[in-house]
Amino acid sequence: MKKQCMLIAILISCSTGSRAQEDRFFEKNPENLMPVGAYYYPEHWNENQWERDIRRMAELGFSFTHFAEFAWARIEPEEGRFDFTWLDRNIELADKYGLKVILCTPSPAPPAWLTQKHPEVLLENEDGMQQQHGSRLFINSSNATYMKYVERVIIEMAKRYGNDARIRGWQIDNEPHFGTLYDYSQTAETGFRNWLKQKYNDINTLNNAWGAAFWSNTYNTFEQIRIPNAKRAPQGANPHALLDFRRYTADALASAIRHQNEILRRHISGQQWVTTNYAYYKFLPSVDLFRNRGDYDFASHTMYLLSTALNYPEGKLSHRLGSGMELSFSNELAKSVHGYTGIMELQPGQINWGKYNSQPYPGAVRMWIWHCFGLNDRFVCTYRFRQPIDGGEHYHKGIMETDGVTLARGGEEFVRAIDEIKGLHQQYTLPIQEPQALKSRKTAFLWKQDNLLEMELVPHTTHWDTWQHIYTYYQKLKTLGAPVRFMTEDEAVTPQEYPFLVAPCFNMISEANVKQWRKYAEDGGHLILTCRTGQKNNDGHLHETLLQQPIWDLIGAEITDNDQLPPERPAQVQYVGQKYAWHIWGEWLKPRKGTEVWAHYASEFYKNTPAVISRKVGKGTVTYIGVWTDDGKLEQQIIRKVYQQVGAEILSLPDYVFVEWRDGFWVAVNYSSEAFDLPLETQPLIGRKTLEPGKVTVWK
Repeated sequence: MKKQCMLIAILISCSTGSRAQEDRFFEKNPENLMPVGAYYYPEHWNENQWERDIRRMAELGFSFTHFAEFAWARIEPEEGRFDFTWLDRNIELADKYGLKVILCTPSPAPPAWLTQKHPEVLLENEDGMQQQHGSRLFINSSNATYMKYVERVIIEMAKRYGNDARIRGWQIDNEPHFGTLYDYSQTAETGFRNWLKQKYNDINTLNNAWGAAFWSNTYNTFEQIRIPNAKRAPQGANPHALLDFRRYTADALASAIRHQNEILRRHISGQQWVTTNYAYYKFLPSVDLFRNRGDYDFASHTMYLLSTALNYPEGKLSHRLGSGMELSFSNELAKSVHGYTGIMELQPGQINWGKYNSQPYPGAVRMWIWHCFGLNDRFVCTYRFRQPIDGGEHYHKGIMETDGVTLARGGEEFVRAIDEIKGLHQQYTLPIQEPQALKSRKTAFLWKQDNLLEMELVPHTTHWDTWQHIYTYYQKLKTLGAPVRFMTEDEAVTPQEYPFLVAPCFNMISEANVKQWRKYAEDGGHLILTCRTGQKNNDGHLHETLLQQPIWDLIGAEITDNDQLPPERPAQVQYVGQKYAWHIWGEWLKPRKGTEVWAHYASEFYKNTPAVISRKVGKGTVTYIGVWTDDGKLEQQIIRKVYQQVGAEILSLPDYVFVEWRDGFWVAVNYSSEAFDLPLETQPLIGRKTLEPGKVTVWK
């Protein structure tokens, strides 16, 4: 208990420190509430175009630019010989035209001389194929040899620019991850064994944690262990070994970021911030923002809304408007690490790497920028200022067209949004108080990366998608207009700050989790848990109890079994006379005295068995949703009931219409394909009360 209290105190201290850092790094300027910048790659262009381009960037209203993330070969063209003359010149030009600079460490793309000399730094995929030079993210960033070279180039950069007032901050790496997702090289295998030795200390402890008696998987020494590889395990690799390998990979990636951060800290001014830009959490399972919480100043994020691999609303314009839900999710997850964030890469138009690359709907780019503003991003940076004419992304639109002088359609929308946001200073008034309605619906969203890693290894049904389950709840919370903060299990959640706590499919739990949840509810919080919660311990083993028994007392019901169905044969669940289809997961609940039944199954041999229950616990409530419906509409109705019955002032928004509050301004954006009438009692400052697809409305 003493250790837990100390941890909570540290987290509170970090939170207070983060707010002070935010004020220092991003001093609020009413005339430029959200600075907008653009990536620029001087190494791609003729030297005689540099000044023209940077001058034009400033003329268009941009506030900063971004250099050097993939420029290692230009910075260190030969081993030990550094050339900063070109970078010096561009920093001078940026300063001449009033632009601040973000510098990036060049680690994601090493020069050819390095990989030729040290092929051991290259990644190896699960088929045993070593990656080759000529791409990016093809190296293991935690390889000791590679880290020495990274350290040298960062020291040279930081010694030169670390106390330069023109440099606003540093980005570590770029979208840090392994290009193969996981590395199967000797570097990784040695690292994995060392990680296991440190975690388990002795081989018998590991054997127990891995359930190694099954299929005679028992090891005698750590040296016998190889990286678990599903491609080389015809009957399936040990899921507990796979979980630990994924944990190791997440730790290794976090360690590489930490290493770069430590180097920078030794050489840069305290006025320069450090971040790294995360992207596509769903597709990079080993990337965990919270593992580096104690390192950089804040987490930034990246989003390409038309990548075709995201979750989109239904409707004829979805391929042109993009996934506002994933932009919102990306922002609120990154913001939750330290309390503030900025978007480091936001596409300015058509991209080049989707399944198809549709043009954005007129107004969509402007809408994305305004959505970032509403989500309280401290800055927006677009990738990129000029569309390249060669290389791997030469169909990727920029602010400027391929001639370098013509403003692209997306560039025009960036300029318009920049001007509109700067114009808000005319309506900016102090003091700014957070609206009571917003406070009443603030929501904490419990986040545990290890649960994601484990559940994707053992989904139990091929239709189970942990990310989609999480998205179902997140999206429905946004239809209420709820601000969401993601919180880890080590953080103290208080009902006074967050009246609602949602923990979707929190599969691996400990006794401490249940105690914390109970206290939250007893103190007046309203807890929402969903199916599959509490099935396993933190080793990924089923509890040696009856199914999910550790949470029975908390939810006020026994969970007797579960069912999954073929998608072509969905069953029904009924709530207040309405039936909802489901097939992925349904649990059979047996309520205890005092527990209310809110929904029950309306078909199958367990017809009338409860599926959703709720009970009072102390001053608060605990609601358990034991079924995952096919369209998420039941979940939306249950969430609305929980919020409404305790008096939260919620909105009633369609999916993919978002309303956010920031700096005294309300911002509404519409990613759906249908118009929506906003319930406004005041005249908008920007836009109309009827919010058309791809449009923005701003009011006070």
